[in-house]
Amino acid sequence: MDAPHFACDAMLGGLARWLRAAGYDAIWRADIDDWELVRQALRENSVLLTSDTGIFQIGIVRDGEVPALFIPTGLGTLEQLRFVLTELKVDVGEPRCMACGGLLVEVAKNQVRDQVPPRTLDWLDHFYQCERCRRIFWQGTHWQRIRERLREVRGEGDDPAAGKRPVTDSFEDPGHSLEERRAK
Repeated sequence: MDAPHFACDAMLGGLARWLRAAGYDAIWRADIDDWELVRQALRENSVLLTSDTGIFQIGIVRDGEVPALFIPTGLGTLEQLRFVLTELKVDVGEPRCMACGGLLVEVAKNQVRDQVPPRTLDWLDHFYQCERCRRIFWQGTHWQRIRERLREVRGEGDDPAAGKRPVTDSFEDPGHSLEERRAK
């Protein structure tokens, strides 16, 4: 079975980013209206995630033509992620670009030399590029913190051996692109 794709309503931007970190493609736009979101989910064969009960009154959602999951209000972002993973019986996979959901592919160090801070080049050998937005990512402390949060979502806490399977170490920092660091 293919991994599900998600269409998140305007209230679930944080969940969309964490679904991407957990290995799922998740679209989100702050300005999307209900009907546009439903049409996009139908077109892209995505599972609609929403905290808006009104969406379930739209015929194709109500009748199950567009698969949808209601995300209870009052949950924090990581609780929302745990809820989705549990309800849909899916697990954490290889991380995707947290900005756009694109796949991350390894690129040669010499290809990113001009796009990565010099100190990072000195201490790391593995770099990744998003196939969609072309951002460059690397292994670092930011992804280690993200990975730890994903372990907590899976009920593993500080011990990766306590869960069903260890979270892969393939990608360490899909949240630190050079553009994002320069913007700070």
